[in-house]
Amino acid sequence: MASSAEVVAPSTEEESTETPAAQKREERLRKFRELHFKRNEARKLNHQEVVEEDKRLKLPSNWEAKKARLEYELMVDQKKKECAEQGEDYDRVKLLEISAEDAERWERKKKKKNPDPGFSGYAEAQLRQYQRLTKQIKPDMDNYEKQREECGEDFHPTSNSLIHGTHVPSKESIDRMVDGVEKQIEKRSKYSRRRAYNDDADIDYINERNAKFNKKAERFYGKYTAEIKQNLERGTAV
Repeated sequence: MASSAEVVAPSTEEESTETPAAQKREERLRKFRELHFKRNEARKLNHQEVVEEDKRLKLPSNWEAKKARLEYELMVDQKKKECAEQGEDYDRVKLLEISAEDAERWERKKKKKNPDPGFSGYAEAQLRQYQRLTKQIKPDMDNYEKQREECGEDFHPTSNSLIHGTHVPSKESIDRMVDGVEKQIEKRSKYSRRRAYNDDADIDYINERNAKFNKKAERFYGKYTAEIKQNLERGTAV
């Protein structure tokens, strides 16, 4: 009996000493499995994000704006259908949903979009005419690509380029320029009317066109230059 007890006792002591080590090892294996699982999840999410980013880069630059516009149009169509089913006027319902602040902000934006303060100077009038004419120009991309192939590196000239004066405009371009000039002449002729000639008026012009220009200048700037003109006529100008 004593010998059997002596054999059993050491085995019990050995199990008691090995149990914490086994638990620690099991805990390490569990953490390792968790880290391995998290690494795989991170790798999977990273791959999905790379694929999505590649898709976004392949989309047009204004895709977000187009998407928002399409979503807004779908929402408007849905709202119109709901109003039609309920027998309501969509425009009236839309105006009821707009706040006073939004309406005021849109009104200010509309005024800033194309302001027309009238004639304030010849430089401003010329700038407005230039902007109006440039908006009417439609670029010809086929002709653009053709010229770029023909000119090569000289298409974007530098100080060493000898391309100046070698361009020959097409017949369509010349005809378009002639039509534009004729339209301007026709438009000016409608706003031009013959004034009665005054024999007693001072002659401060060299031709009829110069007379018209002087009258316009007198009409807009005469009150500022009247005193200077009088001093020049009297010879008392400093």
